[in-house]
Amino acid sequence: MSEKPRKFKGGVHPNDSKALSASKAIQDAPLLDAYTVIMHQNIGAPPELLVKKGDAVKKGQLLAKAGGFVSVPLHSPTSGTVGAIDKCPGPTGIAVPAITINSDGEDEWGSLFEPISDWKNTAPADLKQRVWDAGIVGMGGAGFPSHVKLSPPEGKGIDTLILNGAECEPYLTADHRLMVEQPKDVVLGAAIIARILGLDSAVIGIEENKPDAIAELQKVAGEYNVRVQPLPVNYPQGAEKQLIYAITGREVPVGKLPMDVKCVVQNIASAVAVFEAVVKGIPSIERVTTVTGKPIVHPGNWRFRIGTPISKALELAGGINEQPAKLLLGGPMMGIAQSSLGVTVMKNTSGILLIARDEVSLYTSEPCIRCGRCVDACPMDILPATISQAVENKRFDWAEELNVMACIECGSCSYVCPSHRPLNQHFKWAKVEIQSKLRRRN
Repeated sequence: MSEKPRKFKGGVHPNDSKALSASKAIQDAPLLDAYTVIMHQNIGAPPELLVKKGDAVKKGQLLAKAGGFVSVPLHSPTSGTVGAIDKCPGPTGIAVPAITINSDGEDEWGSLFEPISDWKNTAPADLKQRVWDAGIVGMGGAGFPSHVKLSPPEGKGIDTLILNGAECEPYLTADHRLMVEQPKDVVLGAAIIARILGLDSAVIGIEENKPDAIAELQKVAGEYNVRVQPLPVNYPQGAEKQLIYAITGREVPVGKLPMDVKCVVQNIASAVAVFEAVVKGIPSIERVTTVTGKPIVHPGNWRFRIGTPISKALELAGGINEQPAKLLLGGPMMGIAQSSLGVTVMKNTSGILLIARDEVSLYTSEPCIRCGRCVDACPMDILPATISQAVENKRFDWAEELNVMACIECGSCSYVCPSHRPLNQHFKWAKVEIQSKLRRRN
């Protein structure tokens, strides 16, 4: 039986716009002539290249090995030849190293991992090694190597595994569809992760606006000692610290990690990837992504291989019926605006969103009127307006003292600001400056 969830401080209620794609079943994208695979798809060290131009490769073959413990390997999305090792547009607007795979049309697998069907009796260390070998990262957006999250230091004593099924970002429905269409895979992924952590149970947190996902998961969850916890609809319910508080009542201190309060959080898509790597022997070479927005002819959810150009994804969705105002990777609250259709799908590309012109107003930022709405909306209990003014004056030392590093960049403050101040952008700028200063010291 579900416990009553706790309400975290702050939060906002933007129009979720999920109806555009929430009922659309996942479609498998057809094989393309070429894939441009961005090399560095994880937080931490980039992987080390293993192939050269002209090499023949099989589907699932290693293109690059992990460059350290906080790094993951990279596998080929199809069979063919390495066409180029060059640069392509990256999601942050900077050109990044990439490997182009020209398909041979055969889509032939190389040597798959040996499936571990008896995972319940397999050593946790061996299961964790499989997660690393398969190149699995946090697929909700961060791209943090999953095996690192599953390696808590001695003494942390993890007692709670939470799967993040909140998917609170407006427009996005990829995780929703995974929970509806592959509920057993989600639950088995949770159970495997729990075994790696030495636990015998897990909990899946889902916002109440996904009743069909809740119902499907509840049909299979009990068999594997997984609890499904419905949660109130309140953005950013899916942020790690807010999710942990809602489910356990534990508060993660500023500067600390979930494991410091004995919790580990994993994304729904990452759990499915763990299931596929362990039980089926498949490395992480594809992901389910929502392609949506009013300008899209046929919004929906697609299973794309890594390296799929955004331009091809839009074509599969029928193209556009009007000129959009903005292209985002991710959702409207935390997504990153793009200037090129040459960016390609990565392991953490949860959404491709086109914003219509009538949904965007060209506001001019005005002085703060001290209304306090940003303070009320902030789920991290910091002072957005004051920090913003510090940043405007390039007082990054002051911004640091005011706890700007605690900001989770959810955008709630920007959403409610009547003066249309670029609060979230100010905080991102401050973090870069503070981290740069720290690196210079070291």
